[in-house]
Amino acid sequence: MNNRLLVWLTLALLFQACSPDSPKEADSAPSASTGFTTLTNHNSGTEGMALIPGGTLQMGGDNEQADPNEYPKHPVHIDSFYIDKKEVTNREFKAFVEATGYVTVAERAIDWEELKSTVPPGTPKPPDSLLQPGALVFQATDGPVPLDNVGQWWQWTIGANWRHPEGPQSSIADRMDHPVVQIAWEDAEAYAKWAGKRLPTEAEWEWAARGGKEGAIYPWGDEPVGEGGPKANYWEGFFPYENTKADGYFLTAPAGSYEPNGYGLYDMAGNVWEWCSDWYDYDFYKKPEAKQANAESQRAWNPMQPYQAEKVLRGGSFLCNDSYCSGYRNARRMSSSPDTGLNHTGFRCARSL
Repeated sequence: MNNRLLVWLTLALLFQACSPDSPKEADSAPSASTGFTTLTNHNSGTEGMALIPGGTLQMGGDNEQADPNEYPKHPVHIDSFYIDKKEVTNREFKAFVEATGYVTVAERAIDWEELKSTVPPGTPKPPDSLLQPGALVFQATDGPVPLDNVGQWWQWTIGANWRHPEGPQSSIADRMDHPVVQIAWEDAEAYAKWAGKRLPTEAEWEWAARGGKEGAIYPWGDEPVGEGGPKANYWEGFFPYENTKADGYFLTAPAGSYEPNGYGLYDMAGNVWEWCSDWYDYDFYKKPEAKQANAESQRAWNPMQPYQAEKVLRGGSFLCNDSYCSGYRNARRMSSSPDTGLNHTGFRCARSL
């Protein structure tokens, strides 16, 4: 369950508050509501993927921007694997939906009976007009605001989903080669299984992002993102109110719009956050088991959300800026609940040899 959406809706109704602690999307109804037919895309192979050589990753923070959850640096052995050169696009996700009938989390009905079991007794039911399928959508502010309240730039939008990323009035008709967004982890996992692939582990993702440049801050090296011409799709200017669009885009860019890294991978920095297979543990790097992927939900822990198991996100998005999240750093870690998608969240797939 995605508790923060309900808290956000309830507070908006009762106290005129405008946000949760962090941006969250619609809760999923029971899995039967997906209408998902389990099929496999037997034509799927390694086309469009890069073979990443194995080795030992020194995983973790590289510079003064590193967060505590990026330390300590520690060795992780990586077996050779394949990973998509580009993020999964709207065109590719559309083919999956048409083949299987899959319904994403953001498109499913919100079940109040299921939701209310996760909140304090006596919590009033929000009006049915709010309990409709939808998602949170980024809205630039009118001017400078404190950066500790994400509710100032995220807006609950009924009808927002992968087909309509910014709401019912928006369309992906002219964005078929852009990365698909408003994708929850479970949506990405379903696509990967259909494609005969999987989501990359957090360590695989970081190893691939480094592109053979051990210790580099960014996929292209150490040169700051704003120097030497556009390197990624990120927020240029003053977040969250002024984006100069010097990189050419305000929202997503077509997958593969910038130079690839040393392994031939595009958009490993910026554009959209990418889901990994691991459960998120804030202190995972400090533990002996950090040499392996965190595959158990019992080992998921985020001090900001102690009652909710979350999955790892990597790579940053078009909203990242040095003043805000610097998510385009190779080592930067982010997390969110598996039933959450936003209009800057997507994924790419991996495949074992």
